[in-house]
Amino acid sequence: MLKRVCREAKAKKKVTDAHLTQLYAEFGSRFAKAREVMNEGRTKKYIFRPSGRIVWIVVGKQQDYLIMPAADFCPCDDFYFRVMDKKVHLCYHLIAQKLAEAVEAYDLVEENDYLYDSLMKEWKKVTP
Repeated sequence: MLKRVCREAKAKKKVTDAHLTQLYAEFGSRFAKAREVMNEGRTKKYIFRPSGRIVWIVVGKQQDYLIMPAADFCPCDDFYFRVMDKKVHLCYHLIAQKLAEAVEAYDLVEENDYLYDSLMKEWKKVTP
C-alpha cells in the first residue's frame, strides 16, 4: 500500500487527503510520527560528490538514523523489536523517508567524498 501511495504522490507531487486517510488506517501512530518528521524537515538526502553516493538520514528523537530504503532497513529499536518480529510492517523513520522521497520533501545536502567515511562512522554509532 505504501509503495502505491508513494507512486501516486510522486505523480501528483503531493500527498492527497485520500492518501492521508489510507496511511493513517494502515500505520496509525507510526504515520503520525512520520508526518511530523516530514513537516519538521528531519529527512535528509546526502549526495556525495564526485562519486554520487546517496545516503538517507532521518533525524529522530534520540539520534540520527541511517536509513537503507532499498532494504527497508532502519537501525532504530522499533525496527529491531517490532518490524523484525513482524509485529508491524515499518518503523516511522522508514515511512517518513519513503514519503519524503516520493514528494521531494527532504533537505538535500551535498558533501565532498572525503567526508563520507567520517560521516558514516558517526551515523553508524549506536546510542544506548
